[in-house]
Amino acid sequence: MAKGSVAIASDHAGYALKSVLKEELAAMGCEVVDLGTDNADSVDYPDFADAMAETVTGGRAERGVLICGSGLGISMAANRHRGIRAAPCHDVIAARLARQHNDANVLALGARLIGEETAKECLHVFLETEFEGGRHQRRIDKMS
Repeated sequence: MAKGSVAIASDHAGYALKSVLKEELAAMGCEVVDLGTDNADSVDYPDFADAMAETVTGGRAERGVLICGSGLGISMAANRHRGIRAAPCHDVIAARLARQHNDANVLALGARLIGEETAKECLHVFLETEFEGGRHQRRIDKMS
């Protein structure tokens, strides 16, 4: 994906990493849609997953990035929404495969499990990798 719109959101555990990745997205030339949270005060991650789902499925952003402590809870909450394919990734291989084989449209990261540099690498790979289609498309169709 070249320069495009990317929504980003986190709970309190992901706030610091969200700030870092928000700057990275801007440096990449992406239009950033920040859905919060805006500080490290305790919040509920499903609220931010819901906002992300509405933003991506509503067309306000092409892709999304969600961050919580593990990346798991926020991805589960996002995946409840039809049209969202949120993939929790902790390395670039997972980020690449999430795009190539699963046409993931939301990258989920665990701030307590991944360092800043690896998170940046995952972000770049996720945004730059194209969906392969082909045999993978029929599987995506079954989820849509």
